[in-house]
Amino acid sequence: MVRGTSESVCRTTFLEGGLKVNIKPLHDRVLVKPAKEKEVKKGGIIIPDTAKEKPQEGTVSAVGPGRLLESGTRVALDVKKGDRVLYGKYSGTEVKVDDGEYLILKESDILAIV
Repeated sequence: MVRGTSESVCRTTFLEGGLKVNIKPLHDRVLVKPAKEKEVKKGGIIIPDTAKEKPQEGTVSAVGPGRLLESGTRVALDVKKGDRVLYGKYSGTEVKVDDGEYLILKESDILAIV
């Protein structure tokens, strides 16, 4: 199935030090804002940051144009901006932009849309 995406869906703009920083994922990559870690107390014990597990859920901030097939056609991604997704525990690359942490994932690293 071939679907097109508009430029506004693919690009996310951040302000960093008064300058605009554009992040546009390429090919079948997705930019995800991880969900906030929840403060967990078990039996009244506060778990330190180093022992907490990272969330495996986040919100899609931007999507790439899609995977390019050998025939030259582009296959658009199944996820879109604003979708809440579940992804693999050790997948993606962490990126910090303007004091915000993001993950750049391949679409195949996304397990489900919530």
